[in-house]
Amino acid sequence: MYKTIKFETKDRVARITLNRPEVRNAFNWTMIEELFSVFEQVKADSNVRVVVLTGEGTCFCAGADLNWMKNVMTESFEENYKESLKLAELFYLIYSLPKPIIGRINGPAIGGGTGFVSVCDMAVASTNAKFSFSEVRIGLVPSDISPFMIRKCGEGKIREYFLTGRRLNADDALGIGLINRVVDEDKLDSAVQEIVDELIKGSPNALRVCKELLEKVPLQPFDKVREYTADTLANLRKSEEAQEGMKAFLEKRKPDWSK
Repeated sequence: MYKTIKFETKDRVARITLNRPEVRNAFNWTMIEELFSVFEQVKADSNVRVVVLTGEGTCFCAGADLNWMKNVMTESFEENYKESLKLAELFYLIYSLPKPIIGRINGPAIGGGTGFVSVCDMAVASTNAKFSFSEVRIGLVPSDISPFMIRKCGEGKIREYFLTGRRLNADDALGIGLINRVVDEDKLDSAVQEIVDELIKGSPNALRVCKELLEKVPLQPFDKVREYTADTLANLRKSEEAQEGMKAFLEKRKPDWSK
């Protein structure tokens, strides 16, 4: 069904794999379109509770395919703008997905590949993972991924790497908050599964609203945000899942969604 990615669902988990190992899973226009399609599908599928994003082989994603970029450089401004906007919209689609996304970072994530890491809710990386914003070294900038990197890591921490293009190892990425855990390669799958198991315990609706809070609360005026948060909590308290969750807690049983 797909040329550049793999997609499977099992046990309420969707697994999306960047699948161009011959070019270290670098993305091109086809992959962008296919990722759009699969994330829209996951968004609409009520049976999917958690998403895992990873790369085929020994690399997570080497960024934009250089052969594709070579062609892009000859296109008009309008064509470049259209393609750049589509990529930015893909990052936002992933970032704002109403379901938690775990990045399984199995190897290097370079340039735009690091952008895919930044839009995951959490990421587990193997010790051999490397990260880089090397765009300035070829006359470009990490523009489309900048809103997500700055929000996730903070301007102070990411400024050095944007400007220098210097590579980060897994411990560096952990230190700036880009990833959440570093494990040996042979423990990567078990570490990801631990997080999946924890997420499945949460109410699907509560997880969706929690992601909305994380996105919208920082944008609210501080003297007004209490109205937004109070409205959110009041609505949740009357929701079917919250009623079930409280009832299950009092009855000392698992709620329906975690069975």
